[in-house]
Amino acid sequence: MGEVWLAEHKTLARPAAIKIVRPDLLADGSSTAGAQAVKRFAREAQATAGLRSPNTVEIYDFGVTGEGVFYYVMEYLDGFDLGTLVERHGPLPVSRAVHLLRQACESLEDAHQHALIHRDIKPANIFACRLGTANDFVKVLDFGLVKDQRPTEMTQLTVDGLTTGTPAYMAPEMALQNGDVGPTTDVYALGCVAYWLVTGKLVFDDTTPVAMIVSHVKNEPEPPSARTELPIPAELDAIILRCLAKDPADRYPGMQALADALDNLQLSDSWDRGHARDWWAMHRPDSTLPELAQAS
Repeated sequence: MGEVWLAEHKTLARPAAIKIVRPDLLADGSSTAGAQAVKRFAREAQATAGLRSPNTVEIYDFGVTGEGVFYYVMEYLDGFDLGTLVERHGPLPVSRAVHLLRQACESLEDAHQHALIHRDIKPANIFACRLGTANDFVKVLDFGLVKDQRPTEMTQLTVDGLTTGTPAYMAPEMALQNGDVGPTTDVYALGCVAYWLVTGKLVFDDTTPVAMIVSHVKNEPEPPSARTELPIPAELDAIILRCLAKDPADRYPGMQALADALDNLQLSDSWDRGHARDWWAMHRPDSTLPELAQAS
């Protein structure tokens, strides 16, 4: 839907990221794809700007350029999305995975309290970064598929008849379009993310998106501990499998309940500020922010 560009604020001299609607989608403003892209883009900016969790990406500005290009400006993040993190460095220690998941819960609980369901939680939309003196600080991104559950505004920014979301992380009710989308839908997707973090594998690794969606609807997942040689405690297996229950009523009722379960885990080790600082010093010793050209 969008392109993201690195920018620098002229007055404040700080980096930022600017997201724009892809120009090719706006070539025909009357097209369904173009109209949907603009609506989703505006919804994403407005929904994200209204959230206050420090674990949600911060929006600085939103508008339309003189050339008619829709854009919004957000904070620049120095780090990795969780998909890239695992692809480059392998499955995470359980204590680190829990540390990251717990922060994602904070962002999504705030969204749910504002009656917003993300609907596209996946590793690519959760970012681990350095922020000030903090390392492994999580930011949840991309509210482009957000669903507003407030009675006065039930707009769903999708094309009629099409399933939205990402097949590898899609809750059964999303695939079935049965109207049960709610906070537990994001709980399911975060369970899929947890599975990825500790195993480096998808819950269902079917070869086509359709087959993957069918598996999420019909097939029971293997426990994460059965998909990796790394040690995963039975208690975490149980937490992840509860997130992945087919019936939303059998999952954790919301992000706070999931966060409490993660907090109550008795782990043999911990991931503290020192561990995080040492990891980032080894794997990302310097900021990768490229040199910005000076505006004339």
